[in-house]
Amino acid sequence: MQKCMLGTKIGMTQIFTDEGIAIPVTVIQAGPVSVVQKKTVDTDGYNAIKVGYVDVKEKKLNKPTKGQFEKAGITAKKTMKEFRFENVDAYEVGQEIKVEDMFKEGDKVDISGISKGKGFQGTVKRYGTARGPMSHGSSYHRGVGSLGGASSPSRVFKGKKLPGHMGVDKVTVQNLAVVRVDAERGLLIVRGSIPGPKGGLIVIKDTVKA
Repeated sequence: MQKCMLGTKIGMTQIFTDEGIAIPVTVIQAGPVSVVQKKTVDTDGYNAIKVGYVDVKEKKLNKPTKGQFEKAGITAKKTMKEFRFENVDAYEVGQEIKVEDMFKEGDKVDISGISKGKGFQGTVKRYGTARGPMSHGSSYHRGVGSLGGASSPSRVFKGKKLPGHMGVDKVTVQNLAVVRVDAERGLLIVRGSIPGPKGGLIVIKDTVKA
C-alpha cells in the first residue's frame, strides 16, 4: 500500500539503542488526516486522494473551500494536500487516517518541507564561495568576484551566482528510516534531520529509493 501523511515538525532529540549508541532523531506530530475527496480516472483522469490536516475555524475559509469539507462531512481543515495513489478504493471520503495506519518501525520515507528563510545573503553564505584574503592591504574580502569579461562577452551569463534571497525553498530529504511510531500521541520519529523550522508543515511519503 502506498503511504502518505501530513505532519508538523516538533524538533530534534536523541535516543539510545540497547548498545548505548546515540541516534539523532526528529520528532514529528504526524496526522491524523481526513479524506476530503477521492479522484478517479473516470471522473478526473487520474487516481488520487485529497486529505485535510489540522482543524481550523470555518470563518477563516472561503466558500469554495468550506464547501469541500461540508460535502465530505468533516470539520474544516487548515491544510489540504493531494496524493496520487494507484488504488484509491482502499479509502473513503470522510475517513480519518492515523500515523499507525500508514507507517511502522523500519519503514523508509521521503520528507518534504519549506526550508528556513535566511533573508538577503551574499555569495559566501548563499553558495559557499571562497572569500578573499583577510590580511591588511587586501581590498577584496567577501565580494562576488569577477562577473565576466569587458569587451567580450560584454554581459553577465545567466546562472551567475550572485547575492540574493536565501531559503524558503521546498526541500526533500530522501530515504530516512522510521525509528519509532507512537500511536498513542500520534508521533513519528525518524532518523536524522528534516527541512524547515519547528512548527513547520511537512509532507511524508514512501521513499522513491528502494
